[in-house]
Amino acid sequence: MKQDLIVILDLGSTENTVIARQIRSLGVYSEIHPHDITAEELKAFDNVKGIILNGGENRIVNGQAVEIRTELYELGFPMLSIDYPQAKCEEQFCGIPGDEVLKKFIFEECGAQANWNMKNFIEDQVELIRQQVGDKKVLLALSGGVDSSVVAAMLIKAIGKQLVCVHVNHGLMRKNESESVVKVFRDELHANLIYIDASDRFLGKLENVADPEEKRKIIGSEFIRVFEEEAGKLEGIDFLGQGTIYPDIIESGTKTAKMVKSHHNVGGLPDDLKFQLVEPLKQLFKDEVRACGVELGLPHDMVYRQPFPGPGLGVRCLGAITRDRLEAVRESDAILREEFAKAGLDKKVWQFFTVVPDFKSVGMKNNARVFEYMVIIRAINTVDAMTATVEKVDWEVLERITDRILSEVKNVNRVCYDMSPKPPATIEFE
Repeated sequence: MKQDLIVILDLGSTENTVIARQIRSLGVYSEIHPHDITAEELKAFDNVKGIILNGGENRIVNGQAVEIRTELYELGFPMLSIDYPQAKCEEQFCGIPGDEVLKKFIFEECGAQANWNMKNFIEDQVELIRQQVGDKKVLLALSGGVDSSVVAAMLIKAIGKQLVCVHVNHGLMRKNESESVVKVFRDELHANLIYIDASDRFLGKLENVADPEEKRKIIGSEFIRVFEEEAGKLEGIDFLGQGTIYPDIIESGTKTAKMVKSHHNVGGLPDDLKFQLVEPLKQLFKDEVRACGVELGLPHDMVYRQPFPGPGLGVRCLGAITRDRLEAVRESDAILREEFAKAGLDKKVWQFFTVVPDFKSVGMKNNARVFEYMVIIRAINTVDAMTATVEKVDWEVLERITDRILSEVKNVNRVCYDMSPKPPATIEFE
């Protein structure tokens, strides 16, 4: 069933995602698009019911105010203007309108139906995947995380045996992560899974690289190269499946908003990419991805597992990656996950992990002065990954985690707890 669409045009607002989620919560699908979209591009969606012109503090770009193309006014779609004084429409508001205003605009003026739900979304995406892929094969980067697992389930539903899953161990996985991926997907779900241990290859490329953006781009580019090599051994691979989600795209920058950080599956893709991309989740927020996984029948533990960044522990081993600090991140993360599970926090806290910075601090061990690394614990709660609050962990739990890290993890003499919400901090450190 084709879902009705309300288009939000980004004219410099910092609240695009808030409005998009507000509309979706009313049962109507919404998407954010750039301010300079053409009439032809807009008409190509064929299910647009109305347009929201969303202005804001970023409306001045390179000294000029961004505006929509005048041709859009001639399309006849109902329009609602928010903080965009140039709009030639009757409905104009300052600040985000409430639900009642949006309901009147969406259901009365636009005539949209509340047909946005996961069942309909999956049906639409399955049909789009079949149209895009045809009888070709799709190579999927399967990390075992929530996003790639949901994509795998959707692609299996859409094209079955035409899917080839590739799990690359880049040496930046959590403790026993790769072993678990192979066990679940190959042994239990019987997926067509290729396992590649490329640890030395990735760590060699990352040697002495400290800049976080460069690290992300190297990891993203190297992933593609590994997939290209595997595709060369197979026949009929024309497509690359990815678990790209909406926050990945938004945080990688828009025409009116600065980049927060590039994501390996957005900003890190090489210009000479040989595949066409299949990204069925790219318009979903994280909580919607989980709902999609549940609707697809994935196990609860898989759908609600900890989020894990594509670059893996590479963005939690801060600065230039060294094997001793990488091992400290891996071991301390395992301890944190074990203790949070014992305390029941693994079901309460949205994301928790450890990071190890690239500097040392003085300490004492065995009555001698030592100069070793610190471990920083981060535990946050969020709905859509766009904002986040810090979990208030009981002191006894933190003490137990600290004692274990200091006694079990090599080259570490200090443990800290990150108290920073998002914003101003981001969820990850890099």
